Amino acid sequence: MSFKTGEKDQGVFPTTTVLIPASNEEALIGSCLEALLRSEWDNSYPIEIIVISNGSTDQTATRALEYSQSFCDRGWAFKVLERAEGGKLGALNAGDLIASGTFRVYLDADVVVSEKLLIELVTALDVPDARYVSGSLTLSAANTWTTRAYGRIYAQVPFMTSGVPGAGLFAVNAAGRVRWGVFPAIISDDTFVRLSFGPEERVGVDASYLWPLVEGWSNLVRVRRRQNAGVDEIRRLYPELMLNDDKPDFPLIDKARLALKDPIGFAVYAGVALAVKFIPAKTSTWSRGR
Repeated sequence: MSFKTGEKDQGVFPTTTVLIPASNEEALIGSCLEALLRSEWDNSYPIEIIVISNGSTDQTATRALEYSQSFCDRGWAFKVLERAEGGKLGALNAGDLIASGTFRVYLDADVVVSEKLLIELVTALDVPDARYVSGSLTLSAANTWTTRAYGRIYAQVPFMTSGVPGAGLFAVNAAGRVRWGVFPAIISDDTFVRLSFGPEERVGVDASYLWPLVEGWSNLVRVRRRQNAGVDEIRRLYPELMLNDDKPDFPLIDKARLALKDPIGFAVYAGVALAVKFIPAKTSTWSRGR
């Protein structure tokens, strides 16, 4: 896999590619693309948006194509790639094959970026050394009381309040992208990429983005179980990456403070963790379960 580079002193600027894997995202892809269109951008930097509809049985690709003219009007390249095969990792690999960007932004289709995020990502990536960059994660408003309660605590755990979680959105420059070849067939792409960089190579910018939690108790348990399995898989298959894990501790005293401050929220959060640990998983196909 090759990457195009640019030399600023010769007046050639690097291209940025935003890759959006989207499986059955007809209801949400519009909000994602509309937010990108509102982005502040220096048109000296070429940019392309690639939506990869993977295994969709709805109108995801058709809905995305409705924005072609709007991106054209901004002077941005825009592509929609349809794949019969499902699987996010396959979608990311397919998108990477046709991407031209020195800077790669990997964006989930249910994420909504703020106006300043893209330009801040590119500014942080525009260095010769390897960089992994993400924005300031804000949880989207939830519809169910269980997810609202869970989210109140989740937003305050040390992993979310320190470091660069990168859930739903991360970006790398060319020196960073060569850390791996194709995305491997694993559960957690975001954890794999984040741990491919040392803590000093991961940069968080101030601009925010909205990222949703899944809705409802059973979906929270299923996703939490999947997240844990993803980390365990990386620990087993790529033990060297765990050397880059700087996940902070969550001391008992801090948990007690959160429990006293928000007993209902903490009860839901702890209940999900206990359910993952003690209740056997049911075999099912993956779904975000909105």
